This record gives sequence, structure tokens and C-alpha cells, in this order.
Amino acid sequence: MARYKTKEEKRRVRRYRIRKKVAGQAQRPRISVYRSLNNIYAQLIDDVTGVTLAFADDRLPEIATKMGEGKGKVGRAKAVGIVLAERAKALGIKQACFDRGGYLYHGRVKALAEGAREGGLEF
Repeated sequence: MARYKTKEEKRRVRRYRIRKKVAGQAQRPRISVYRSLNNIYAQLIDDVTGVTLAFADDRLPEIATKMGEGKGKVGRAKAVGIVLAERAKALGIKQACFDRGGYLYHGRVKALAEGAREGGLEF
């Protein structure tokens, strides 16, 4: 008999395992990623105070201008990473730790991370 029944349950277990190891402070916040079927969301979180410092998602109007050559969801995810990095730099944040939220580091999640690195954040 299988230990975990659904994909969501397996992702939840992976997410908790990652969260035990990754925590963000004010100088080095955590980048939390959530990926739905159509959209991707990212937040900079200070876990000490429990405050979201900045956010970005692919529904923002400035995402369309930052997409560049990337098409579809992967291009939008990379643009979300760039916008999040710009907002972090405006707050004076240069470093962050990446919390992939239990998703594989592939596709949209990887594109978001690369976009944040291009925007100037260090992981």
C-alpha cells in the first residue's frame, strides 16, 4: 500500500522537509514560490517577524514588458523573478535563500530563480 496517496500530499511532505532547513531573516529573506496551473507567485518573507517584504506574480502589468524572448509560462516566470529582484533591491536586499515550495527545480521554478539572479539577487 502506498504511503502517500496523491501528488499534493507528496508535495506537502517535500515542502515541510525543505522548510525545516530554510529560514529567512531580515538581511537574507526567504523567496517562497507557489505555482498554480496558470500563474506563478513569489514572495520575500522574513520568518523571524513573519512579514512579507515584497511580492511578485505574473498578473502584474510590468511582467509583459520584462518577458523579452521567453514565451508562455516559463517566460512569465522569469519576468516574475526579475521584478521580485528589482523590488528587493529597492528595499536594500542583496541576498536571499530560495524555497522551491516542494516543486521540482525545473521549468517555471527554475526560470523564476534564474530571473531573480539576473535581477541581482544572490542565493
